[in-house]
Amino acid sequence: MTTTFDPDAVEAVAFDSYGTLVDVDAVVDSLAEHVAEPELVATIWRERSLAYAIVGDAVGEYDAFYELNRHALRYALETAGADVDEADREAILSTYRDLPAFDDVRGGIERLREAGYECYVVSNGDAAMLESTIEGAGLGDLLAGTVSADEVERFKPRPRLYRHAADRIGAPPASLAYVAAGWWDVPGAITAGMQGVWLDRADGRWGPYEVDPDLRIESVHDLADELGA
Repeated sequence: MTTTFDPDAVEAVAFDSYGTLVDVDAVVDSLAEHVAEPELVATIWRERSLAYAIVGDAVGEYDAFYELNRHALRYALETAGADVDEADREAILSTYRDLPAFDDVRGGIERLREAGYECYVVSNGDAAMLESTIEGAGLGDLLAGTVSADEVERFKPRPRLYRHAADRIGAPPASLAYVAAGWWDVPGAITAGMQGVWLDRADGRWGPYEVDPDLRIESVHDLADELGA
């Protein structure tokens, strides 16, 4: 569904990482060795880590996302009544450093690159997380660079991080197509002046915002189609 997307204005493409390029649901396999309902625990873990990031921003506290993920995992396991020792928790946590890319990602980004669009990652993940994640997913050769929340000590959807990303990329926000699967992520990019592309991987519901995504897609290939790549 196209609304206000302007393909002629796009000079580069920025992607979120977790849930957009790489599949965070892959942690279920690691959790399954320790809990009876790994899918539920994975959901609680993900939602809690995002909540910690948002609350931390609101109260002016910052900690690296990997550390927030550690706290959130402990919360999720305790909520499920799972008695998992520290070593096993760390092993589960480490799966975030080696998540697989979604099937459409490599081919879609290759098409964008071949059409002349540089591609970047803008993520809440800290620098070490991003480096290992991109290497593990086999995407390093396709990306022009990464921007981490660590650089400004603010998490998405704070507009400051998106504006910082535009400065780092060296392009006006309006010339960047920002792609994310998170319904909470895209509004931040739009507020910062980027063209917000919602990669709706889960047939989700857009939140009650005054703005709509500039473009709603189901795969990276859809974006390549829109850009004539």
